[in-house]
Amino acid sequence: MNRLVKPAMAKIAGARQGASGRLFHKYVFVFLVVGLALLPSNILDVWFSYDEQQDLLVQIQREQAKAAAEKIGQFVKEIEGQLGWATQLPLDTKSRDELRFDGVRLLRQARAVTEIAQLDANGRERYRTSRQAADVFDSMADFSKDPAFIEAKANKTYYGPVYFVHGSEPYMTIAESGLRPEDGVIVAQVNLKFIWDVVSQIKVGNRGLAYVVDSNSQLIAHPDISLVLRKIDLSHVSYVAAARRLGLAESSEHAVVATDLNGHKVLSAYARVAPLGWLVFTELPIKEAYAPLSATLLRSGLLLLAALAFAVLCGIFLARRMVVPIRALSDGAKQIGGGDLGQRISIDTGDELEALGGQFNRMAERLQESYATLEQKVEERTRQLELANKAKSRFLATATHDLRQPLHALGLFVAQLSGRSNAAQRREIVDGIERALSSMNELFNALLDISKLDAGVVNPNWSTFPAAHVLRRVETTCAGLAREKNLPLHIVPSNVWLRSDAVMLTRIVTNLVQNAIRYTRSGRVLVGCRRRGDRLSIEVWDTGPGIPADQRQNIFSEFYRLAQSEGDHSTGLGLGLAIVDRLCRLLDHPIELKSAPGKGSCFAVAVPIVAPADQVAAPQVAAQPRAIAANNKLIVVIDDDPLVLDGMGSLIRSWGCGVVTGTNESAVLDGLSRCTAPPAAIISDYRLRNGKTGIEAIARLREAVAAPIPAFLMSGDTDLDVVRQAEANGLALLHKPVEPTALRAMLADALRQSAAAKDAVGAA
Repeated sequence: MNRLVKPAMAKIAGARQGASGRLFHKYVFVFLVVGLALLPSNILDVWFSYDEQQDLLVQIQREQAKAAAEKIGQFVKEIEGQLGWATQLPLDTKSRDELRFDGVRLLRQARAVTEIAQLDANGRERYRTSRQAADVFDSMADFSKDPAFIEAKANKTYYGPVYFVHGSEPYMTIAESGLRPEDGVIVAQVNLKFIWDVVSQIKVGNRGLAYVVDSNSQLIAHPDISLVLRKIDLSHVSYVAAARRLGLAESSEHAVVATDLNGHKVLSAYARVAPLGWLVFTELPIKEAYAPLSATLLRSGLLLLAALAFAVLCGIFLARRMVVPIRALSDGAKQIGGGDLGQRISIDTGDELEALGGQFNRMAERLQESYATLEQKVEERTRQLELANKAKSRFLATATHDLRQPLHALGLFVAQLSGRSNAAQRREIVDGIERALSSMNELFNALLDISKLDAGVVNPNWSTFPAAHVLRRVETTCAGLAREKNLPLHIVPSNVWLRSDAVMLTRIVTNLVQNAIRYTRSGRVLVGCRRRGDRLSIEVWDTGPGIPADQRQNIFSEFYRLAQSEGDHSTGLGLGLAIVDRLCRLLDHPIELKSAPGKGSCFAVAVPIVAPADQVAAPQVAAQPRAIAANNKLIVVIDDDPLVLDGMGSLIRSWGCGVVTGTNESAVLDGLSRCTAPPAAIISDYRLRNGKTGIEAIARLREAVAAPIPAFLMSGDTDLDVVRQAEANGLALLHKPVEPTALRAMLADALRQSAAAKDAVGAA
């Protein structure tokens, strides 16, 4: 070792002799040149940064104006939405009590509305109510020539000009018409003083404000409501007049320095409130607006000067310390690179160069260890590959086994159908066939879900919602399974609001509850919630056999069942917890397991808590399959399997539809040539013969009949590229085998789309 170190040290000593010569002067010169070159660059950078900050400040002011305009527009839209409820039913179908109820409800829910009039389809007044006068019924006053009635019937909604009552309070008229020609019109008088509530809550910096002017430049909303009541005309204000001239096309491109109503300099921007023609102005005192920019400029200048001085001093110091260690590093690296892995570099500078020398030494050590343990690492990697292959084989073997079971049962049931049996026996056999098909569908759907999650094509739809909605859906889904096993299912309600994907979270909790019910023979299953800091822990407790400690990591693997449940197919497919684990990782919802063998288990999912929203979203209710409005409508079915064509054709004909089938679009077009009516919907398999796809067949059929016929795809292919192609072409995709109820629901939606398109063409 000494023989290796001494020559290296001798070279280092030789390097020190020349360090004060060429390299030192070069480093000092380079540092000085770089420092002087960076000075004008940094000055320009500070100037451009100041300019960019100015542009950003203007952009922020414009965005604040846009946000304020959206809030004002939302205020008007909410009133419009409340009026829309009163036009749902024709006036002729409403009693006086119903009219009064609608009026009272509108006055209570929309505080800004002071008077409401219900006009029939001919413009006759049927009902009038207000906050200051008694209700009037069936006055039959003629408002058919009134602009509010005419515009509402023509455009569904009418926004009247702003007018001032008693010369001070701003009002406007909003009229809303029903969707059908026979529907009437509801006319509301709106007190715009209530916009003060919206404007006063809009924060623009610390001392800024927002205000609103109408299409005639009259001030109609201001944090100081006394200015509104004085009916101030701002048409003479320069930037208000300029905003009117520029209009909407350039409203998002300008923010100006102007003088406010009190004579102070402000940074002002505006945005239009569509479709009212109003302008919302936001103003921020110029001192407050530019204070951060001035502070940034001063701070940047001082830091620039300090950094330049420090860089010059550091350059001289570093030039002295870098030359010798660099030469030592170069020589040592050359020897290590030449194969002398026993070479070590000795640098004692106490800085990064010493650390770099240590890195070289550790690299040499690791290389030595790598050569020594290379064979061991190869064996370890080979063993890992063998374990991965075994896991893959186990997955395929288990999936094949679980698929063969219902297939075997299906073959037995079909064999029984060919024998002699009475009606009751046939019904029992058909029930068995349906159960076998349901089991196969459950397995295929679970495998498809796992494939999508592993491929990363599933994206969460983040939203805020109450935990009670998820708990109610879980109870609705799992109550039947619990009743079948005579197990009490207790779900403790919670009023906490969560942020997650509601559908995915419901799937997680449902899988956990179903898993608990399947493994619990006696006792009960409990679902409850606990606050854990900023998260809600949704916990599923059971009194099942518990999970041994050595199996707790394995239960989240595909097709894994506890040892005591092997052969018990009532415990499910072994995929539910695998899906739960993937969904929890996708949503970043940690899942925790606590279990005591013989006493039960608890799965807990931690979900972020958020503040309650203003309005509670209605829980999504699973849509029930609707009956098909057949009327002998013509359906096209394309599939390259004759058995599928026969089965699909017979099933759809049993629903009262006509069917044209074929293995490709040419065969279908030949069949359509003998039909008098165009097809109402197209159902196509994805993969057809000769490398063709159902997407291409649907496009050619639509082109041939010159109509956007509603269509959807069916496929037994679980390749995720098929899913992406279907979504890209706007086509729904059902995976085979498809249950008749799902097929019927999808076909009913397609027929409704076809009917809606036909009605739209007729109306045009």
